[in-house]
This record gives sequence, structure tokens and C-alpha cells, in this order.
Amino acid sequence: MASRTTSRRASPFRCTECGWTTAKWVGRCGECQAWGSVSEPGGAGSARTVASSVTTPAQRIDEVDISQASARPTGVDEFDRVLGGGLIAGGVVLVAGEPGIGKSTLLLDVAARTARQGASVLYVSGEESAAQVRTRAERIGAMASSLYLVAETDLGIVLGQIEALSPQLVIIDSVQTIASAQVEGQAGNVSQVREVTASIIAAAKAAGIAVLLVGHVTKDGSIAGPRVLEHLVDVVVAFEGDRHSRLRLVRAVKNRFGPTDEVGCFDLSEAGIVGLPDPSGLFLSHRDHAVAGTCVTVTLEGRRPLVAEVQALVAPSTLPSPRRTSSGLDSSRLAMIIAVLDKRAGAPVGNRDIFAATVGGVRITEPAADLAIVCAVASSVVDQPLATDVVAFGEVGLAGEVRRVSGLQRRLAEAARLGFRHALVPHGSSGELTVPPGISVVEVADVPRAIEAMGRLAGARSPEAVALRSV
Repeated sequence: MASRTTSRRASPFRCTECGWTTAKWVGRCGECQAWGSVSEPGGAGSARTVASSVTTPAQRIDEVDISQASARPTGVDEFDRVLGGGLIAGGVVLVAGEPGIGKSTLLLDVAARTARQGASVLYVSGEESAAQVRTRAERIGAMASSLYLVAETDLGIVLGQIEALSPQLVIIDSVQTIASAQVEGQAGNVSQVREVTASIIAAAKAAGIAVLLVGHVTKDGSIAGPRVLEHLVDVVVAFEGDRHSRLRLVRAVKNRFGPTDEVGCFDLSEAGIVGLPDPSGLFLSHRDHAVAGTCVTVTLEGRRPLVAEVQALVAPSTLPSPRRTSSGLDSSRLAMIIAVLDKRAGAPVGNRDIFAATVGGVRITEPAADLAIVCAVASSVVDQPLATDVVAFGEVGLAGEVRRVSGLQRRLAEAARLGFRHALVPHGSSGELTVPPGISVVEVADVPRAIEAMGRLAGARSPEAVALRSV
């Protein structure tokens, strides 16, 4: 009995996703709740790895050739911005996103632009036929003589195609559709995705080939496949966007070759996908007259400032529990701001339906937009518009105070560039920045003072100024 217990403890079952161990096999990991990830590794008594002969001696750090780590631009500026300048020879990039969001269109454009620079590119399609890919390429203008297509799902044949062609860039669309005959199970399961990714990475590193892997995401937004997939690749790029909007955002979640705080903006249409070097105009509504319940803010997507408009609608409710609906905003923060307005500013919002949304499909998650939400809701409560040349940014606390935010200098510079003349900022912020010409800074310490300042900027003698100050 003692020997059996010792044997079990020596060879526990381990989760391949998070490393959790258990004495017996279970179908679901007790730590990360992943299904089918618990397996039995080799026993503790297995042979240890011994030292082998050295084929490539170690080099002094000042003798290492850094030319192999130089980035090669793809020709798509917004994509290069996210990658840190371009693709690295031997680097493997995982592009993750929901099915149908535009990943294949973007990478087909990248493939064509890279091929036009004189590089040979291999596009492996596991979901569509070569004829379907060519039809899309003709529609978006992504034709190139050195761009090769192959529709294949067998890993061995894909590796053979790479070895025969020796391309500078390989695109696998998608990694969940490729399967290895040496591994049991259907394409897309944990074992297959791990084997396919590891084999492609080994081939890329050995031959110095840049690889772009397309990966779908699950319903909860995580990358389909094992968690170790994100650790194997060099760069993980998230492709985001609303299916009902043309705007697409590309951001780096992990990047061994560059920053992870850059965001690329794209416009997806029937004619293809186009980078947007100045996307701020997409997030502003264009009207001939001012409307109550709107306020403009400047949000930071990575290091990139984007001007966005927040809209709010406050209406009498006929329900026992008033509705709180948000689109593009964090619903929990909206509920908190409504409570702060009710408690700290005395705004009559407790028994009213409140709807809040952003313009252009942009999603704002940072707390710096709290002050803009406050101003938009307060404007809708009194049904009076705010001044159209004012932006607001600041985090709102539960005590009603307006807290400082990061990147204030960049936010002000972007607002001044687009013609805004006034900015509501947290109290004590002006001493840390240089105010750009053409814009004045109004510091506010709490929510009541912010509403009063908005009323002042709307015009001292105007009816909306009096109404806003009475909220």
C-alpha cells in the first residue's frame, strides 16, 4: 500500500494549461477550469537530460550580429506601428480575433504589399480554396506575382511547401484548421494546435522565415487553443471591432520586438481594409446644431490619443427599476457615475431611464472618460446642450472628486490640434504640463464644480448655463 501511494505522488496528473496537479485523472482542471487539459506526464524516475556536445559555441555579446533582428516593413503602416516597425526574420506573430472580423483581409493585403517589395510570400489557406482567396485578392487589389497560394490542412504538406519554396513570409490561415497525422484528434484541439504551432515555429526559426498565424478566439474573448500557444509565439496581436461598424483596432498583447502600447486603426469596407493614420474624426458626430447630452473626451489607446464623443439620454421611466443601458462604455462605471451624480450633485437621475453610448463604435474602458460621462448625463437631465468647443477628461471617485489621469499632455495636444478651445481637467494638473497654444485649461476639483464650469463655458447669460448650474 505504501509503495502504491508513493508511486501516485511521484507521477501526478498535471494540467497542460496552468500546471495544476492532482493524484488522479479528472476531465476538468480544478484551477483554470479547462476541459481535457489534465494528462499524466512521465514519472519522476525517468532519466534526466545529460549534457551533449556543443555545436555552436557561445559568443560575446558585442560580437552578435544584430542585422537578423532588424524589422522589415510590410507596407501597411498601421500594422507596422503595432509590430514595432515590421516583421522580423524568424519571428512568429499570432493574429487573434473573432471569425469574420477581417483578419484574412488584412493579412492578404500584408502578403501582397510584402510581395510587391520583392519578397516571396506563401499564403496557406485552411478554410477557403485557392480560388476563393484569389477572388478576394482581386476585389481588394492584393495581387502580386511573387504571392503563392495553397489550400492545405495537412501539416506535413504545409512544411513541405515551405521547404520547397523557401519564402520570406508565410501566412497560415488559420492555425486551428491545420492538423498533423502524427497526433491523435481532430484539427483545432489542444494537442493538434500545440503540435502545429511548435512545428511551424521550429521551421521558421531554422530558415529565418517570418510567420503570421491566424487564430480564432472563443466566446469569452480568449485565444482558442492551449494557453501555452501565447508563450510559444513572439508576438500576439489582437484584432478587435464591432461587426456593425467599419472601424477595426489592432493592438499588440505581447511583443518581444517592440512596444505593447501601440494601436493600429483600420477602415474595413467592401473594397478592402485601409489604415487610418488620423481616425479621430470617426468618433465625432457631425451636426449643424448643438444637442443636449453630448460631451467630447480624449481617450488614449496605448500611446495614441483619440478624440471620442460620449452621448447620454435621460428620460422619465415607467418601470419600477429604471433602465441603465450602455454601448461602448463600461456598464459598471456608468452605474457608479449615476450614483455619484445622485448623491454628490443632487441630480434627479435615480428614477429615470439612462442610456449612454459612444459614437463610431469605439469602446472606451479607461476611467479618464468619467468626467465626460458626467457632463453628458447632466446636460441631458436639464435638456440643454454644452459648449461645442470643450473637451473633458478626468476620473471620478465615489466621493465625487475628480482625479488626475495619465497622458494629459498628449490629450491636450490632440484636442488643440482638432480645434477645441477649452479643456476640463482635474484640479492640480496644470502645473505638470505645458498647455498647447489655442486651448485654455479649466481645473475642476469635484463633480459639482465640473458641472458649474461646463455651464460657465456655455455662456454666462445663456439659459443652458443657468440650468446646468442648478443640477
